[in-house]
Amino acid sequence: MYVYGKVMTEGEQLPQKEDLQKSEQETKGVKILLGEPKKAIIKLAIPMIIAMSAMTIYNLVDAIWVSGLGTNALDAVGLYYPFFFIVMALAVGLGVGGGAAISRRIGAKDREGADNVALHTLIIMVIMAVFFTIPFFIFAETIFSTFASGEVKDMATAYGRIIFAGSIVIFFMYIATSILRAEGDANRSMYAMMLGAGLNIVLDPIFIYSLDMGVVGAAWATVISMIVTSILLSYWMFIKKDTYVAFKFRSFNWKRDITMDIFRVGLPAMVMQLSMAIMAVILNYIIVNVRAEGGVAVYTVGWRVSMMAILPLLGIATAVVSVCGAAFGARDYDKLKSSFYYAIKLGLIIESTMAVFTVVFAEQITLVFTQAEGTDFIQQELPNYFRIVAIFYPGVAFGMFSSSMFQGIGKGTNALIVTIVRTLVLGTPLAAVFAISFDMGLTGVWWGMVVGNLLGSMLSFSWALFYIRKLTAQTAV
Repeated sequence: MYVYGKVMTEGEQLPQKEDLQKSEQETKGVKILLGEPKKAIIKLAIPMIIAMSAMTIYNLVDAIWVSGLGTNALDAVGLYYPFFFIVMALAVGLGVGGGAAISRRIGAKDREGADNVALHTLIIMVIMAVFFTIPFFIFAETIFSTFASGEVKDMATAYGRIIFAGSIVIFFMYIATSILRAEGDANRSMYAMMLGAGLNIVLDPIFIYSLDMGVVGAAWATVISMIVTSILLSYWMFIKKDTYVAFKFRSFNWKRDITMDIFRVGLPAMVMQLSMAIMAVILNYIIVNVRAEGGVAVYTVGWRVSMMAILPLLGIATAVVSVCGAAFGARDYDKLKSSFYYAIKLGLIIESTMAVFTVVFAEQITLVFTQAEGTDFIQQELPNYFRIVAIFYPGVAFGMFSSSMFQGIGKGTNALIVTIVRTLVLGTPLAAVFAISFDMGLTGVWWGMVVGNLLGSMLSFSWALFYIRKLTAQTAV
């Protein structure tokens, strides 16, 4: 008997509907990962660029709504922002570690190993979220009193406590979407992220203004939207069960080698993200000492726009991790090299365009965030920020994709080193030198960020080139 393109022997069971769906899912995701490198980068990157565009638009819209509450509200959200980086550092880092390990096993045709990595990643996520949430929630007021007092401190504390309490759903959202991307299912990862961003955009004005909740309303809008997104992701992974990896909790057996493999990339990735959070905290401290009122608001709004400018790189970077990881697992180093080079070329073209656009329309972008009363200083300083910081946009591709390539092949420590050099060794010290030692004020902070990031990116790229040439040379021998 001939069924579904296969000759069936007598007594052999027909394939179940779930098995057929699973097979289709494999061909869509895994064929992309193991296919032609340029197409793989594009097919995985475009959905993530769209999703991250939606997320970044939400961040901008959120900043616009909060800016209507005045400079104090912007300062309060800005003070919390580095701590949100910490939440993201742990969640994104674990997601990168688990996702890279899954991609390598897919490349090596080890499906059972991919299942085990996914399950270990989820369990580690729960443990990590619990240990993170409690202390930050309890000591929120003490933390924010270090940076501000009065109304700004109170608003930051109220805003922060709500987000800290909802950290478990933030963790799950990032881990689940990372698992989907690791198996080549970038589309559903995109749908989930767009749902969260779209819902957040709708809820923001309702909670902030219609319900008159102010900054607290913005926090509730964020948490509720992520809860809804997590419900959708849970349905796909645990109820519909049509993902490539399977979650067999009953047969779970903790394995040290899998845990170590996740953390080999995940822990450095967490520290990478934390280094950026630490950089943001230090920059806030420098800015407060240079300009006590309004400076943090300029940095908060400006950095959100900068993230909008470089978000195509973030989407491409997720593709680089998965594609390079699968190529490394298959020992196809020529594909690894061509994927990396193509990503750099694509990112350079995109970010050069973004830099020109930002410089030309700096004044118009500023007007979007300075409609409320008392934002005169922001209106004056923000265009200066945009014109200076736009200089490093093209250079970001070299550093970011070098880190992503190292993460994909399991060299998380390499990615960590280049990020720390870029952020803490070069970026923040140079910001302090330019701003304080050279007495350049806020302009010095912006120039320090630019010079540090450009130097760090070039060092990262040089190391990545050296490592790839070493791998290809081994293959030639």
